[in-house]
Amino acid sequence: MNTIEDLHIQKEILPLFDNTLNKFSRAKVLEILTHPLKSIEEIKFRQRIFQGFSENKKILKEYSYSVSYLLEVYHFLNNYDLDELSQKKLSYKLLTSKKVKVEHNARLSQMILLFNRLNTFCFSRLNLCTFPKAYEKKLREIINYFSIFNLAHYENLIREYKFKDYEVIEIFRKINKLKSKGEISLFWENLFCFEAYFSINQTIEQRNFVFPEFGKKIVLENFYHPLLEKPVKNDFSTRSNVILLNGANMSGKSTFLKAVGLSIYLGHLGIGIPASNGIIPFFKNFSIGINHRDDILNGYSHFMTEVQNLKKVVVKSSQENCFVIFDELFSGTNVEDAFEICKITINGLAKFKDSLFFISTHIQQLKEIKLDGVSTYHIECRLINNLPAFTYKLNDGWSDVKIGRILFEKEGLNELLTK
Repeated sequence: MNTIEDLHIQKEILPLFDNTLNKFSRAKVLEILTHPLKSIEEIKFRQRIFQGFSENKKILKEYSYSVSYLLEVYHFLNNYDLDELSQKKLSYKLLTSKKVKVEHNARLSQMILLFNRLNTFCFSRLNLCTFPKAYEKKLREIINYFSIFNLAHYENLIREYKFKDYEVIEIFRKINKLKSKGEISLFWENLFCFEAYFSINQTIEQRNFVFPEFGKKIVLENFYHPLLEKPVKNDFSTRSNVILLNGANMSGKSTFLKAVGLSIYLGHLGIGIPASNGIIPFFKNFSIGINHRDDILNGYSHFMTEVQNLKKVVVKSSQENCFVIFDELFSGTNVEDAFEICKITINGLAKFKDSLFFISTHIQQLKEIKLDGVSTYHIECRLINNLPAFTYKLNDGWSDVKIGRILFEKEGLNELLTK
């Protein structure tokens, strides 16, 4: 299922974790952000990878290079045909034009200088023992790749202007051998994955995100939405598998739901979450519906889209455990219908004990009926001098504050429309 479009991963979450230097590593960050891991073991493994980056942060602090150099080296190694050059040494020496030789010399020099910088200032200095064994192997593949080129030796020749035809041909031969074994593409895969992890971990470190533990219920302390400039932090723990959220318009219900959804989702990527402490269950599926929208392509109204989505959630929840958010459930139909089908929906979802459902609503009549296995919360709004004051704090129970008429009258509409 994994319906996560409303988290706006590419538009909002990618920029939060994107500290990369090139488009290839950025694509890897996006790949990580859009693929929840399939087991707690995989999640803990990735958490240990990030912890390894944290252990090496002093070494990684100066990680940098010329982006244009890297892009040119990438293009050169992936697209340049070197077969003929490495096979015909004599003809290369005698028949190749000076212009072509200068170009080859420049490209290989660029590669040697870039690789030697990466190896000398970063990879050769990493404490590999801080990473889990399987990922340590990936890092050793990068280091072994660099060692093939005898980088320090060739860099000395380059700097002493002794990098000649013989060295060019030798390196061409090594490159062709690596390419025939698929090791060049493996190197780039490993390097860009390394940079993606490093990029994400920089945000984890800078923002003091914490890695959640896994348990049977949600316990979040001081959690918040990381895109807000001055977020209000809340504590939350589940008492049931259906959480009904209410409160006045503009009180912050959708933001709260986004913060919860993002914390649970990031936890399933093996990434730290915006909280001081966290325990979360493991879910196999996500359905996060926060921004209302009609399905124009299929011709569905907003209400019909809600119904279809609910059906998918119910079917999936009967098979596997799911984490689900419904924002303003059934707001696309009339109040009477919404009330009746909300009762059926809430009581029905409560039976799927292994799944967790967050539902926000404006239907105040629901507080008058018994809802088994349901916890109710509201986002606080106070009236001060008959004007709403939003605290964005989570409280138990139902809110009785109604601000629609107050805001209507505050804008002078009552007077304008009754003249």
